Amino acid sequence: MLIGIASVGFFAQGCKKDEPNPEPVSSVKSESDKIPKVEKPVQQQLSSPVKLSPLASNQFDFSSKKDPFKPHLVAKKPPVPVFARSKRVSALALPIHRFDVNNYKVIGIITGIRENQAMVTDPNGKGYVIKVGMTIGKNEGRITSISQSGVTVLEQFQDDNGRVRKEYIKINLPRKQ
Repeated sequence: MLIGIASVGFFAQGCKKDEPNPEPVSSVKSESDKIPKVEKPVQQQLSSPVKLSPLASNQFDFSSKKDPFKPHLVAKKPPVPVFARSKRVSALALPIHRFDVNNYKVIGIITGIRENQAMVTDPNGKGYVIKVGMTIGKNEGRITSISQSGVTVLEQFQDDNGRVRKEYIKINLPRKQ
């Protein structure tokens, strides 16, 4: 008897009244399935997409667009010829370019294995060590050679006729007394 009561309690626990019973699947079709469905007409396509090559599909054309990284105004400076360099603002020039070449004095020559160097002083007494290829003076004369006797400077300038003139200036080392 106990086994019978326990089995009834076990089966009664599995059934719930809230759940609907599943309806059996009928092989008979309903009336709505018998009526044929009418599809709505589709609008006719007026254009078709342009087919691009695979290479051109990822390309963009920015040739007509402005570059956002370029400045709005560009100031162009004309190139400065060699003979017109002396017309620059003297505040931007080096101290060795403040005086004329003839105002410098050679106070010593340093001879080396590779190249010679010379020590010159300006009219204020400030000294400079110079070597071949450097510039000196207001007209930015180029030092062409340094010998035991002195320094040779090449200055280029424009004359009144517009021709470029070259002038070699020799600054001699004073003799020992």
